[in-house]
Amino acid sequence: MKGKTISGYLLIPLVVFTFIATPALSQAPQGPTEQLRKNIDEIVSILRTRGPSPEEKAERITVLVRQRFDFEAMSRLVLGVNWRRASAEQKSRFAELFADLLEATYRSRMEDYITEYSNEHVEYGSETLREGRALVETLLVTNARDIPISYKMLRKNGEWRIYDVDIEGVSLVRNFRSTYDEIVRREGIDGLLERMKEKIRERKSASGQSHEP
Repeated sequence: MKGKTISGYLLIPLVVFTFIATPALSQAPQGPTEQLRKNIDEIVSILRTRGPSPEEKAERITVLVRQRFDFEAMSRLVLGVNWRRASAEQKSRFAELFADLLEATYRSRMEDYITEYSNEHVEYGSETLREGRALVETLLVTNARDIPISYKMLRKNGEWRIYDVDIEGVSLVRNFRSTYDEIVRREGIDGLLERMKEKIRERKSASGQSHEP
């Protein structure tokens, strides 16, 4: 009887520890690959699902893209030295327009590769961490070919945010920057903003089929 009583007392702290420790472990912060995987898998699932209209799919994907992309950081990188020359109003307007264009560009690229009821899926490769930044390698596996997509991410307020995407070796940031630098040299930042607004109007009228920034 005495032995049983002692055993019972020994089990109490173990049970208490288990109940306390389990929630804490489940709430441990996720790394960049885990956070990225959650968003990408949801995007792939939306694209592969028959039923929602293209407009509904676009809206749902937009929410996911804007949760994971750091448009302010990307805006700084795309404008480069021109970011320092821009006024506060120009910076704010550029970031807003760039978010619209980048979201549409990324979504249309993914739509090109993924179709309803297809076997496309994403495989997650290496993850490289360095001073609050990460590089996550992925492979979009399709029936026709495999497309390597690399995500460059930075840590901000406990979240890992994307600041550049390389699709088959082509950086979206560099692609936009090379185009925008030339426009700013010719027409200034206000001219660039007008060009961006026109591009957004074109995308809306053409259902986002154009891929050029």
